[in-house]
Amino acid sequence: MVMNNLTLKQLRYFEALAAQGHFGRAADVCAISQPALSVQIKDLEQSLGAQLFERGTRHVRLTRFGEEFGARVRDILRAVDELGELARASADRLSGRLRIGVIPTIAPYLLPALIGHLGEAFPEVDVHVRETMTDKLLGELAAGRIDFAILALPIDDPALVEVPLFEEALLLVRPISEAKTPVPNRESLRDMRLLMLEEGHCFRDQALSFCDLRGVRRREGLDGSSLSTLVQMVGAGIGITLIPEMAVPVETRSAGVCVGRFADPQPSRTVGMIWRKSNPLADQFMALSKIVQRAAQS
Repeated sequence: MVMNNLTLKQLRYFEALAAQGHFGRAADVCAISQPALSVQIKDLEQSLGAQLFERGTRHVRLTRFGEEFGARVRDILRAVDELGELARASADRLSGRLRIGVIPTIAPYLLPALIGHLGEAFPEVDVHVRETMTDKLLGELAAGRIDFAILALPIDDPALVEVPLFEEALLLVRPISEAKTPVPNRESLRDMRLLMLEEGHCFRDQALSFCDLRGVRRREGLDGSSLSTLVQMVGAGIGITLIPEMAVPVETRSAGVCVGRFADPQPSRTVGMIWRKSNPLADQFMALSKIVQRAAQS
């Protein structure tokens, strides 16, 4: 087996195709043409003397060897990225690309202020944002595709640093017609039509836990993909929902709803930052956490 021609570029193309499962989407991610990507993957397979992908009409899948190869590739690319981060850590100011992951129940409400604060503090930084759910962010963080993530804590992964940023309350959203009625207690929510985010959102799990609905079959309602959808459905009289306090100004301004606080102890979530312990930019990220806190307060 001759592997003298392996390049980091080919390994990054391989990683993109493995993640996307489609030549066209992977080519878009890599900013090259689909034929050029195909040639690079074919050259890589020839250098290895083994097939990495099973090619179908609509998608591609890793072969068994491809899966084993991919695990090593992720380690190599992460180590290469950390060499670059080591050089950035030695500089006086943070600069270059900064890849931030944020969950959907935080991103729309925090990012506008955060991007402005980052631009003022670090004008040389090129911010890239990835909005997706917690499980995907953890995978991308482990693979080195994002630098840090802003999400709900705890995560409890020994390979990660967790920095709590702030606590925020979870508030009850009801139709405007109920504005003068008392906020129901937690036990009463079990008998109401509670609208929830779809499976995979950590905020769904937090709401279910507060309402003591884990393992309980809920009344038929709606699982939405966004808080905006849920609030609009509440305004239409379909049910009630819970949203984080930071979402209230954005999501309730054009809906016929009222917002109420629960009696103490109020339900809440901890918003925080996480990054890999091995990342040389840990000191810079700790400084960035203060900027995130200021953005949340603005």
